Amino acid sequence: MSLAGTNMRRNHRWMAVYALYLAMFMNILDMTIVNLALPAIRSELNATDTQLEWVVVVYILTFAAGLLPFGRFGDVVGRDKVFLWGVAGFTGSSLACGLAPDIHFLIISRAVQGLCAAAMVPQVLAIVHVMFNDAEKGKAIGLLGSVSALGAVAGPLVGGLIVTLDMFDLSWRPIFLMNLPVGLVSILGALRFLPPLQAGRRVDPDWAGTALFLLAVTLVLFPLVEGRQFGWPLWCFALMALGLCGGVFFYRLQVRNCESGLPELLPVSICRDRLFVLGVAYVSICFSALAGMFFVMSIYLQTGLGLTPLFAGLILAPHPMGVMLASTLTGRLGARAQELRVLTGSSVVLAGVTLLWLVTSYGLAATAGFWLGLPLLVIGLGTGVLIPALFQRVLSRVSGVDAGAGSGVLQAFQQLGMAVGIALQGQIFFQALEKSPAGYSSAASLTLLYPMIFFGVLVALSFFFYLGRQSDRTP
Repeated sequence: MSLAGTNMRRNHRWMAVYALYLAMFMNILDMTIVNLALPAIRSELNATDTQLEWVVVVYILTFAAGLLPFGRFGDVVGRDKVFLWGVAGFTGSSLACGLAPDIHFLIISRAVQGLCAAAMVPQVLAIVHVMFNDAEKGKAIGLLGSVSALGAVAGPLVGGLIVTLDMFDLSWRPIFLMNLPVGLVSILGALRFLPPLQAGRRVDPDWAGTALFLLAVTLVLFPLVEGRQFGWPLWCFALMALGLCGGVFFYRLQVRNCESGLPELLPVSICRDRLFVLGVAYVSICFSALAGMFFVMSIYLQTGLGLTPLFAGLILAPHPMGVMLASTLTGRLGARAQELRVLTGSSVVLAGVTLLWLVTSYGLAATAGFWLGLPLLVIGLGTGVLIPALFQRVLSRVSGVDAGAGSGVLQAFQQLGMAVGIALQGQIFFQALEKSPAGYSSAASLTLLYPMIFFGVLVALSFFFYLGRQSDRTP
């Protein structure tokens, strides 16, 4: 009886993991699936280019802003409760997105969706951490990697298929409505199988810091997205300057909180580690280049080349497939050769982006869209080598007690990098289109200079850092 009860409890834990990871899969799928629906959203809701950017950017912005405070909030009121609230809110806001009568309602619903994602995502690994011992934890976290990769691969394919099929004449709306049954199953599974969890260490959220952080980021991002539409008046630059000042005030508030023993949204202790800060900046730049590139490519493939959403999804799919393959193979290296893997991965990504630029610039993509598949596969392989090693390297700079906070900071600035990249590359792409409405290929090739330049800088930094590490090891 005792053995049977023990086995039942173990089975319940794994069923709870499946419920948790189903919510993670829903979030990852939602982040990757929307790009393929953008042209259909613009057509049906009469959205402007700027509003299309907001559909993507506002989700990333609220998700990034909510990661740290909701992670702490889970410690206060219970991670299982915050997870369930997050999934319920994500499911409800997905329904609102799917029923949106106009573009403004859709953007607001996406903002709520991002906040709800920020509530549920930080709780998942925290719950897994307390549910399993060290021997089983590796298997559980490895399963999360597979789920994340599957969501990234499925996003372009599922998004393209749904929009192409136009089920029940709903066009793009099912990409959000499909979250309803998925979210419901996740909620029911968590309610049924999640074991009682002891409250963690009480750390009150830093609400003042959260509000100032969100305000500073919004003041920078708003003019970056809207500036072209208004002709870049003086107030755009004034808002960005105010946002930068807000960032300085935010950091000073965190320092004051640290000295006074008050809660910190951004732990000052880890921010004083120069290599950690440089690593976070590297991650932000990397994802800024990649996220903006795929935002532009999704529009270029469908509106510029006239491909169906399904064909566009098939062309984009080699990237996440390459990420999954390379990260699986190099994951076996563990913590070995991290500097070399960062250098190699960033160099391969640069080669892939350069190849993508050549294909776009010389009109090969306009002749046959499948020419884009090879460079996207190369970019995916490089990303799969780069990101795991880079994340391991950055997080190795924080001690065990700060590991959760370090991970939260890294994820938050990863998302902010994505938002800035989409805003800037969207500005470049749509500005070029205004000058030549028929020149989608030239606008896309011009925009690709952004990731080329930044990955060139990252390769140079990685090379010098690798040489420095090698000289340090030389007797």
